Amino acid sequence: MGNKKEEFATDATLLSVEGLAKKYKKTGSVYAVKDVSFTAVRGEVVGLLGANGAGKTTTLKCITGMIPITEGEVFVSGHSIKKEPVKAKSQFSFVTDNHSVFLKMTGRQYLEFMSDVYKVPSDVRKPRYEALEESFRLGAAVGDVISGYSHGMRQKICMMGSLMHEPKLWILDEPMLGLDPETQKNVMDYIRSYAESGHTVLFSTHNLYVASEICTKAVIIAGGRISKILGRDEIRFGGRRLMEYWYRADKEEE
Repeated sequence: MGNKKEEFATDATLLSVEGLAKKYKKTGSVYAVKDVSFTAVRGEVVGLLGANGAGKTTTLKCITGMIPITEGEVFVSGHSIKKEPVKAKSQFSFVTDNHSVFLKMTGRQYLEFMSDVYKVPSDVRKPRYEALEESFRLGAAVGDVISGYSHGMRQKICMMGSLMHEPKLWILDEPMLGLDPETQKNVMDYIRSYAESGHTVLFSTHNLYVASEICTKAVIIAGGRISKILGRDEIRFGGRRLMEYWYRADKEEE
């Protein structure tokens, strides 16, 4: 993909989350998440920031249509995840925190499978893989069976597979878990570059350092509700200290 910045309309909203709420049957009237609203535009890196159990994964699963929404709406490139799920899902890829990939495939077979699913032209696949390999560095292991991969290697192959079709919106749940420091840095650099080229990245994390380093917007969530949204300028000047203030304030209020 490269690091060259491209000109694009920064006001193009790729994701709009409007009054999102989710209740599970087992919790009755208790909301897992409620009144979650935010947007993500082209060129943004949006971090969904919160402690374990804050509601980050539930929010992402609702946004991606993995679980049904109780209240509210989600639009991806203008398509409703509830009413136009196929069109909405064609605009993004989602890397979950559970890497249930096709374990009997080799890494190379998995990348070919993902390319087939998203109809990536055959002449594009090799250069795209080579560009991804520069960042994720799976190396010769791409020819090995995935069942023998470590957690970190499975994380890498899932990320690479999710990027073979260059989705407009790249969504990740706790992407840095299980990655070694060098790979974490490479992934952070890739996320920045991917957004700068006109795409949008949404990821969940409880890692304040990662969020302060790469986010252009931070959506801080606690107890299933958004308590603060920090914009580009606030993050630029307040950085990790400002995020930590709101993060801790949320914990104290719970």
